[in-house]
Amino acid sequence: MGKVLFSTKATSQNGPAGGYVKSEDELIDLKLVNPLMKSKEVGSNPEQLFAAGYSSCFDGALNFVAMKKKIKVKSETTAEVSFLKDPEDQGYKMGVTLHVKVKGVSNDEAEQLLEAAHQFCPFSKAIEGNVDVKINPQIEA
Repeated sequence: MGKVLFSTKATSQNGPAGGYVKSEDELIDLKLVNPLMKSKEVGSNPEQLFAAGYSSCFDGALNFVAMKKKIKVKSETTAEVSFLKDPEDQGYKMGVTLHVKVKGVSNDEAEQLLEAAHQFCPFSKAIEGNVDVKINPQIEA
């Protein structure tokens, strides 16, 4: 493991079927529900929390690689996380589509920045080979 630059904690209890998740600083303090249970309960779920983390991490990586190349962009990243049946082992897995709006560069520059961001993003690295990730660029001049 590399040198730790930052660390945080979150605790979950009772899983997504009536549980909760809370960060150590209590900025995240959410009731958890399982969307597959068709309950009227309102709450978050692990996939929603992963989408929030991945979208913010990827968008940060995109802006970082653009800054390093002295390219000014405006961006917005939406992570669409899907809960899927895994045909290989009868279990479950996730799939992700990153919808990325990039403004201020050509199509070619945007494609290069998106690929560099995907290689740099810690979330992308963490799930590489385990989660299918599709990048859906929406480029505005």
